[in-house]
Amino acid sequence: MKVPANPASLVASVFFGATRVALGGLWIHEGIFKYTAHFGRADILLVVDSAKSNSRVPEYFTIFLGPVLGRLPGLFGVAIPLLETALGVALVLGVLSLPAALASLLTLMTYWSSDQLIAQYPIMGVLSAVVITWSAWAARLSTTTLIVAALNRRQIGAQLLSGPLRRWA
Repeated sequence: MKVPANPASLVASVFFGATRVALGGLWIHEGIFKYTAHFGRADILLVVDSAKSNSRVPEYFTIFLGPVLGRLPGLFGVAIPLLETALGVALVLGVLSLPAALASLLTLMTYWSSDQLIAQYPIMGVLSAVVITWSAWAARLSTTTLIVAALNRRQIGAQLLSGPLRRWA
């Protein structure tokens, strides 16, 4: 999706780009916080145990708990902070902004399903929805846009990212 070049669209690009960067900063903070707090296997097992006896956790999530989280707590103990940090870096740099924002919202919905809600998650959910809704403006000032522009100068960008695929870049 091409964004028109005028002062209003530049302001929108800066605003929605800043929204994307703020969301990324919050994810980086979450990931680093978990690393410094030595998040790991025990934390995943705590989530599994507390969710089993919590009536606020939906049944579809408890089905996921035992066979997946319960059997691989060490893996998820490493993967969760890594995922959060990677989402943050991707959003700050603007690498595939729309898929990163969708992954952000999906991750937050997973946390909500497990009743692991902290103060910034609703804010992060709103920021994710904003980046998803106005993804063309949020991605206009991004690493992906710079790469596509460089490829277009070599006349191969249009071939790689044309049609519906462009929306995801």
